[in-house]
Parts: sequence; C-alpha cells; structure tokens
Amino acid sequence: MIFSFSIVEIGLTTPTDSLKFVNARDLQLIGKGFAVTQTTYERLPARLEGKTRPPVWSLSKNCSGLAIRFRTNSRVIAAKWEVIDDLVMNHFAPSGIKGLDLYCLKNGKWQFVRIARPEKKTTTAIIIDHMVGNDMEYMLYLPLYDGLVNLEIGVESTADISNPQVDSPHKELPVVFYGTSITQGGCASRAGMSYPNQLSRMLDRQIINLGFSGNGQLDLEVGETMADIDASCFVIDCLGNVTVAQMNEKFVRFLEILRVKKPNIPILLVENIHFPYMYFDQAVFSEVEGKNATLQRIYSGQKKNGDRNIYYMKADKLIGNDFEGTVDGVHLTDLGFLRISQSMYPVIRKLIK
Repeated sequence: MIFSFSIVEIGLTTPTDSLKFVNARDLQLIGKGFAVTQTTYERLPARLEGKTRPPVWSLSKNCSGLAIRFRTNSRVIAAKWEVIDDLVMNHFAPSGIKGLDLYCLKNGKWQFVRIARPEKKTTTAIIIDHMVGNDMEYMLYLPLYDGLVNLEIGVESTADISNPQVDSPHKELPVVFYGTSITQGGCASRAGMSYPNQLSRMLDRQIINLGFSGNGQLDLEVGETMADIDASCFVIDCLGNVTVAQMNEKFVRFLEILRVKKPNIPILLVENIHFPYMYFDQAVFSEVEGKNATLQRIYSGQKKNGDRNIYYMKADKLIGNDFEGTVDGVHLTDLGFLRISQSMYPVIRKLIK
C-alpha cells in the first residue's frame, strides 16, 4: 500500500504572483568575511581558488553564517531562491541544508518567524502572511549546507523594502569561527539554530562562519586568510576533523600565523565534544581523549611562550551530559546546538569586551 502525505500550511494564502520580488544582492548581506569573492554568496576570497584544497574550496560555496538584513512594512514576506547542489542527506533535514530561516527584531531581540521550505533546486515560497504591516527589521538566514545561485525576497507590490536602519547584529569586529561540520551547522533543523548563528543573536554581534564539513584540518592558507579579518575573537573548534599527528604538525603554526597579524585578539581553543557513542566505542573514546590532551598541551605551551590572549574551553559539559544532544552520535540536534551556544556565550561575551 502506498501512502501519500500533503501538508497545508495554515494561513499562507497570498498568491506569489501578486508580489514584487527584489534581488537580495540589493540588500545588506551580513556574515561575509571577504569583499572579493567569485560570487556573492560564498565564504572564502577568490584568491584562494587553486591555493586551498578542492573540498575546502567547494564547501566555501555553502552559505553557512550568511544572512540578508532588510526592513519592510509588507504584510507578506516571500522568497524565491535557487541552490547550487540541491543536496540531500540521510541525517540532516532539508530545511537546514538548503532552506531559508526568517527572524524579526522585536523589542531589541531577534525572534524566530518561520522558515522557507525548499522543494527543489528552485523554490518560491511564502514565508509569512497576514502581518500587521508595520515597518519591521528582518534577518533571513541562508542555507547551511548548500550554495545560492540567486535569491529574491518578495513583498506586497505597494510595500517598501530597504536596507536596515538598525545595526544588529553589530557589524564591527565580528567573532570568527573555524572548524568542522558541526561549526558549519550540521545537523540543525534550520539555519538560525547553528551554534555560531545562535551566538550571533545572543551576543548581538556578527559572526564569520569558516566551518568546513570534514575539512577543518588546519589548512595554513585558511589561517592566513582568517588573519585578514578585523575580528574581536577567533574560535578554533576543529578537533573533530584532525588527527593527533595533524595537530602536532600544524596547530602551533596555525596559531602563529594568526598572531603575526593579530597579536592581541583573543583566541578560544575548543576541545572535541564528547560524542555519546564514544562511551561504547573504545577506539573513538581513546581518539577523542588523545586529541583533547594534545590540545591542552598546545594551549599550555602557548601560554608558557607568552601568549596572554589565548583561552581554553573544555568539552565535558558543552552539549550536556545526558547524551541526547546529537542526531547520529556526532552531529548536533537543535538541543545540542542550544547547549553549546549557552556554554560558549558567557566565555565569548567576556572575551569580546
């Protein structure tokens, strides 16, 4: 027997062909660390093509950490977007991989509105309908694990839509995150729930997401590029993608590269989270413990060598201790992302002050 399911989205009644669509390139793009990129919605500068490893370059086309800021008095907000890969995974919701995630600034805080669900390579969707029609500030998060060919935002034909009037999240001195698939956002149900994006709202500070799924391997040219960003803090959370041998070979040099251009900016080193399944798989347990011990030794060495602005975050409570924060024993659910955000928030808030 074959079952077919259809979901009627309650309240979304405005036809999209009655709306005017504005190219998002004409609005404010936040979360981008480099001005000169091959296309608008990507994360590494054009000069790194051919200089960094192919998988890193490919993943830099994913939009994690990028968002569109705008202001409108429209009672309806829609989106029309085309993704590059139309990626599908067996442990990651399409809404997080290639959907859009809308927030509204209310009473000085960012409040979740609704997502735009991806349907195919090109999707047109009403995100929210029947609003009051007051001038409001919005932030539309872009896909975590896919790139964009094009994005348009739809509003009522008589409505105004413009760049924001409020500087939130603050654009000066962003927090830069370097790391793995978890840093990139795997496997949040929607883009706003990745831990760097949550921290951006909590800190009211823009973030730069340089998480590269499976490829946060201390590539030195990426470190050199990171050092060009006028950052308030660097968060290095890459242990899930490196071996102890790679750490011994490259970690100190990676830090030295950052320090050449940014001698006093805080650097926060983050241990490998405790994967729930490592308490059953003894080989994984030994690997994680070995990497965390190596990171502790590297941190202590940097402190002894005079780096007064390097900091350390242990992993024992990062995602809680009830083993319920992951989807597959490694990648985080929204619960895991919320916990790691709440753990990091007071630490990073202190560092960026």
